Amino acid sequence: MPTALITGASRGIGRRTAELLSERGWNLLLTARSGHDLEDLATRLRTSSQVVATAAVDLTSPSEIQPAFARLISEGEPPSVLINNAGAAYTGDLLAMPLERWQWLLQLNLTSVMQVCSAVVPSMRSRGGLVINVSSHAARNAFPQWGAYCITKAALASFTRCLAEEERDQGIRACTLTLGAVNTPLWDAETVQSDFDRRAMLTVDQAADALVNLAEQPSNQVIEDLTLMPAAGAF
Repeated sequence: MPTALITGASRGIGRRTAELLSERGWNLLLTARSGHDLEDLATRLRTSSQVVATAAVDLTSPSEIQPAFARLISEGEPPSVLINNAGAAYTGDLLAMPLERWQWLLQLNLTSVMQVCSAVVPSMRSRGGLVINVSSHAARNAFPQWGAYCITKAALASFTRCLAEEERDQGIRACTLTLGAVNTPLWDAETVQSDFDRRAMLTVDQAADALVNLAEQPSNQVIEDLTLMPAAGAF
């Protein structure tokens, strides 16, 4: 069976994607910051997946990433699909943003993705594979108070296109899932102002279904970007 490696797997979109892939018989390599939540999920998923390995890793800590992912892959096998799902948001005036928050957001939403790909993609080349980076419609738009988030997602979209070109001859495909607002725990973070009605947002199930659809593409094709928006429009 194929193997998927998912970051940010302990809750929200990552957790639901892991559940759906497990139901379909995938082997899973899962990472998140919370080892306790991750292991609770893994224990449940091991009833339907042959291999479920986990690694608690803080993607905002650059020095943790390479050794953690090397250990994770050694416990299973190189993934056929890498899903970079972990991420965060920050709301506030762009030029008033504390430098440490700017660096934190860039590390989590962009630099850690490069680091994860650097740690994982070389192991995928012998058999080919797919990298899916979870992006946002903020990559294409400018929203007041969301400038730093927009910038990280725009850079992530560009990174994905460049990665696809560089790895094409190695049999590696890369794509983005571009999402409108999804009702996830991201909106409850202390760094986000979100005192508004979420009922018209996409659900976690809808976003996870889209990720499964991308993950199960035939190896001779690639959907370079799949954009999923709430029918009510942009948030």
